[in-house]
Amino acid sequence: MSNREQAASADEAERREGEDWWRTSIIEMSPGSIRYRGYPIEELIAQRVGLAQMIWLLTRGELPTKAQGALLEAALMAAVDHGPQAPSIAIARMAATCGVGLNSAMASAVNVLGDVHGGAGEQAVELYQSIAVRIDAGAAPADAVRDGLDAFVAEHGKVVPGFGHRFHPVDPRSAPLLALVDEAAARGEIGGRFAAIARAVEAHLSAAKGKRIPMNIDGATAVIYAELGFAAPLARGLFCLSRSVGILAHAWEQAEQKVRIKGPLPRRYTWTYDGPPQRAVPDRG
Repeated sequence: MSNREQAASADEAERREGEDWWRTSIIEMSPGSIRYRGYPIEELIAQRVGLAQMIWLLTRGELPTKAQGALLEAALMAAVDHGPQAPSIAIARMAATCGVGLNSAMASAVNVLGDVHGGAGEQAVELYQSIAVRIDAGAAPADAVRDGLDAFVAEHGKVVPGFGHRFHPVDPRSAPLLALVDEAAARGEIGGRFAAIARAVEAHLSAAKGKRIPMNIDGATAVIYAELGFAAPLARGLFCLSRSVGILAHAWEQAEQKVRIKGPLPRRYTWTYDGPPQRAVPDRG
């Protein structure tokens, strides 16, 4: 091989190494061409593929059916906002009064969507799936629900994600979402097993507490995500996408109000101090 050929071969190897540094099956792009999972963007636009369908395509690798896309969109739409009393929304509004851009306000809010505020949907999917595994292994449904709940509580504590609500006696979002699930199951578009499992969990919790413990938005959207086959960690990501709509709206509204440095309490109020009373600093000499 000549020196020129060796140099060309080395250049090709270096180019390939650079291209292989990031490997993805999500997007292919070159000058004048954008393809998502192989689909040209111009065709996706022409076919009126919506945002929920694109979320499915990018996370799952293929376009959903019309029925699957509709269920996903319903779940995403239902959880967009819950008012400034929700910590993520309050943080977005406070950040907006500090002079940061919308992206910073949104990032500040999304960053607090953790295990306690924002993670219940993921945890509910995990719970439902663990019960399904027990049923598939031969356990009676009632036993699977009991054992699944006992195992979850032993690992995570007494709060069962997806059931009960600190604000709503009955979450107004749950029943309409479950009705959509039931309709889709009746048409054979989904299996319906996770809706049955979630209702069995609700019945078990209510019997144990001696009062109704209704399913909340996280439990209902977890039913949809589980029915649609999403991995549990994706449920949290989907919730972040959903709640980002409300976060954006509140950050923008707050920015338009032109208020500077708005904290968690009105200025005339201060916090409760429960430390030592005023005291002199000891002589350090």
